[in-house]
Amino acid sequence: MSRIPTPATEHAPEKAQPLLAAVQKQLGSVPNLFRIVANSPAALEAYLGFSGALGKGALAAPTRERIALAIAEVNDCGYCLSAHTYIARNLTKLDDAEITANRNGASNDVKADAAVRFAVKLARGRGQASDADIAALKQTGYSDAEIVEIIAHVALNTFTNYVNEALKTKIDFPVVTTRTAAAA
Repeated sequence: MSRIPTPATEHAPEKAQPLLAAVQKQLGSVPNLFRIVANSPAALEAYLGFSGALGKGALAAPTRERIALAIAEVNDCGYCLSAHTYIARNLTKLDDAEITANRNGASNDVKADAAVRFAVKLARGRGQASDADIAALKQTGYSDAEIVEIIAHVALNTFTNYVNEALKTKIDFPVVTTRTAAAA
């Protein structure tokens, strides 16, 4: 059970209701992540804006999902790992071998591998990167815009990981257990 309410649209704060209605229209449902963040209309608006802007960015959708899977595993977030495994399989069409590689902080795609490894290094190192890290991304073919977006996706996914773990958001996707939780 979540530590704070996950209100339905009609019970959410008034300023959050049109935002949740837009999520419903776009996705066909309102996942619990959006409902729990709706307790703060400002946080929901910020999250939707950040996520929406990055969705129109230079970084390819499969790479964004690979990063989300890796960061969910790093941060031990069962909700996000479950949600992004569902998205990876059903929307970006990543296969199980790729999803496993992503959860391990890598990718079977050479270019995506550089992005995922960099994202994991950032998450584990609290944002620290070396000149060599940036040079490796550029050498693999990432533009400056894509490098900034990789960093932004780490931040965005860290936000959702922290919200879902701190508030114990009820998982409303097929459950995928993080490695840390499975070992416990």
